[in-house]
Amino acid sequence: MGKALPYYTEAIELCPENANYYGNRAACYLMQGQFTKALEDANKAVSIDPKFVKGWLRIAKCTMAQGDLKSAETALNKARELEPSGAVLQAELNNFNDLKTCAEKGDKAYNSGDYRMVVYCMDRALNIATSCSRFKVLKAECLAHLGNYQDAQELANEVLAFDKQNADAILVRGMCLYYQDNVERAFTHFQHVLKLAPDHIRAMDIYKKAKALKQKKEEGNEAYKAERYQDAYRLYSEALIIDPKNVANNAKLYFNRALVLSKLKKMDESIADCSEALKLDPNYLKALLKRAQIYMELSQYEEAVQDYEKAAKMDKGRETRKLLNDAKLELKKSQRKDYYKILGVSKNASTDDIKKAYRKRALVHHPDRHANASEGEKKEQEKKFKEVGEAYGVLSDPVKRAKYDNGQNLDEFGGFPEGPESYVFQTFFGDGGAHFFPSSGGGFPGSFSFQCS
Repeated sequence: MGKALPYYTEAIELCPENANYYGNRAACYLMQGQFTKALEDANKAVSIDPKFVKGWLRIAKCTMAQGDLKSAETALNKARELEPSGAVLQAELNNFNDLKTCAEKGDKAYNSGDYRMVVYCMDRALNIATSCSRFKVLKAECLAHLGNYQDAQELANEVLAFDKQNADAILVRGMCLYYQDNVERAFTHFQHVLKLAPDHIRAMDIYKKAKALKQKKEEGNEAYKAERYQDAYRLYSEALIIDPKNVANNAKLYFNRALVLSKLKKMDESIADCSEALKLDPNYLKALLKRAQIYMELSQYEEAVQDYEKAAKMDKGRETRKLLNDAKLELKKSQRKDYYKILGVSKNASTDDIKKAYRKRALVHHPDRHANASEGEKKEQEKKFKEVGEAYGVLSDPVKRAKYDNGQNLDEFGGFPEGPESYVFQTFFGDGGAHFFPSSGGGFPGSFSFQCS
């Protein structure tokens, strides 16, 4: 058909009032996808011969390709009046009905916010309306709402390649920039749209949201820097309400609010906000590291290790690897007996502090003190007394304490002689400690050994 085009043009020049020549050239243009030129020729054909059925059918085909349903319906009605039972007419009527159904369903879905359905309907519509900018832009906008920014931008650019002043396509590009937190460039696009179409409602709405969001976030950042944490919390919270669709920006707002909450010592709430940020952006490294840090502060080492392992996959740096190793060490240490807790001292306790704590705890749990207790209570106190002696045996020895602090297990210290708690107690209080508990009859129960290595 492409080779025939110049011949039809030559024929038209020779016979400018021949409807068939215009109709045939319109068919050539249709085959090439040049719908505007095809429509011009088809209109010329029916103006010369209003009863030229092929001309009306080609008008219908062109206008459907352009998404002009009203003009397509008018042309099809004209063709049906002239030739009610034609096979070509029936095929075009079927196309028209399919296109109309898709357009109506798409509009309904758009109004209800069902963007996936809109994309589905527009895909079907564009199989017929291959040159319809409106359908392409509507699909592009919905792709942007769904977070598929690359495809949305490509489709908008496709429209702008033929129509540089298409306000809706420019809006879509601005939306993609805005939702990817490129606010300044987004502003430029929104402003361009409003110059082209000052009453563009969607552009006005998103531009207003974008400005409000930017302002609130900046105010929150200023309050945080000034250590006005309550104000920062309020401002970030207000910013989060402005546009729930802006996932990239809201992830950052949740993270910022998590920082504020950690400053306010609201650690559980800070963890929750880090988690919200990670729901919106699973690869948000800062939020992952912050949550892990708080888990460490709360001694929730298993959770910290999980987060640091994820972080180490994203960031291969030495610092992240060190944080992971530290968390694993603390987890390992937490799964052993906590000798510091048993003695009731801090991890920075001095040797004197440890001795004093031992004296106090050993006297409290010594079996002679509980000679008249129930069997269950006796066993419990014996257990605690053993643990106190065991804890002192490790923490009072600089070498063993260093190994313990580095996460080594008790059996890695070379062990204790049998009954270390009694040996330690004897060292502190004399022969068996009998003089401390006269009511017990003196001495220790036979199950305790005073043998030292």
